[in-house]
Amino acid sequence: MALRVLLMGASGVFGSRIARELAHDPRFALTLAGRQRSSLQRLRESLGDPSVQVAALDIGAVALPATIASLRPQLVIHAAGPFQQQDYRVAEACLACGSDYVDLADGRDFVSGIGRLDGQAKAAGRLLVSGASTVPAFSSAVVDALLPRFGVLESIEHAISPGNRTPRGDATVAAILGYCGRPVRLWRDGRWQHGHGWMLTRHQQFPFGLRWVGLCEVPDLELFPARYPGVQSVLFRAGLELRRLHFGTLAAAWLVRLGLVRDLARHAPRLRRLSEWFIDAGSDVGGMVVELSGRDAHGQPLRLRWSLSAAAGDGPQIPATPAVVLARKLADGELPLRGAMPCMGLFTLDEALAALAGFAIDTGLESITA
Repeated sequence: MALRVLLMGASGVFGSRIARELAHDPRFALTLAGRQRSSLQRLRESLGDPSVQVAALDIGAVALPATIASLRPQLVIHAAGPFQQQDYRVAEACLACGSDYVDLADGRDFVSGIGRLDGQAKAAGRLLVSGASTVPAFSSAVVDALLPRFGVLESIEHAISPGNRTPRGDATVAAILGYCGRPVRLWRDGRWQHGHGWMLTRHQQFPFGLRWVGLCEVPDLELFPARYPGVQSVLFRAGLELRRLHFGTLAAAWLVRLGLVRDLARHAPRLRRLSEWFIDAGSDVGGMVVELSGRDAHGQPLRLRWSLSAAAGDGPQIPATPAVVLARKLADGELPLRGAMPCMGLFTLDEALAALAGFAIDTGLESITA
């Protein structure tokens, strides 16, 4: 029997990519869900799979649990962000109707807090997974893959930079703007410190060249110090390809830090439209780097840089892939875990890269000399 999958936020940047990966796969009976039925219908037609269904669904509606239950899902993939201001009502609705749950959240508190439902999930025999996205799912898979090379891992610094022509949604923009200029709790030099969102700016080496990046509030900052005991520093940065947009965002972050702007995220739709005035000024090439520092098994200094580059606008496939991998593993009976947890250790880097075969994505690994 095909696994009944309800994909929420299906017409969004990431949801539509997940839909394309699950459509035409006999392991799944896919239902596309979202607020705009017309958008869902257009997506369904573009998929060319007559078995795909659509359902109007609003995550803010009082009747949401009943609506989800009426669709009888066995797996709900929640891609309707931003998650920073959401609660766990979708996950709780899944528990109530006997469905597993996977979301694409990258909100630090949201992903880190999913464990509060662990007891209920285990009692119900269900799997609830939060953070099936670039962070912490993909980033932790990279660290896990490289960890055996280290006797002692001391520092994790990773960063992403999308190409300027990469499609961007209001939810993604709002998530970024929500922490710009605000205090960010950091594990640095073996103790908790504070930085500010989009600050601690530096030039970062990517496979396609140098780009500016600044501090971001992501689940890794909370989860990695506990997952990798002994690590002394964990930093995550992100940046925009165009200097004018990156430093414009930095200027806005300073306005927040100085108390001159209270809620930058509410301006997300307007600022997203403004950024698209410059859509042709950049490229469709983006990427990710993970830099690990420590000592090898012989006590010698070791620094590694794992990198990923995505061309042809395929960058959004990275955050979409973890949910696809988990759905396939659930359909194949290869994910027996039960409980509620952040998306770490549920798939390997090789499994993620195999799911990206056919996209314009390359990876590399190099030693960094001092």
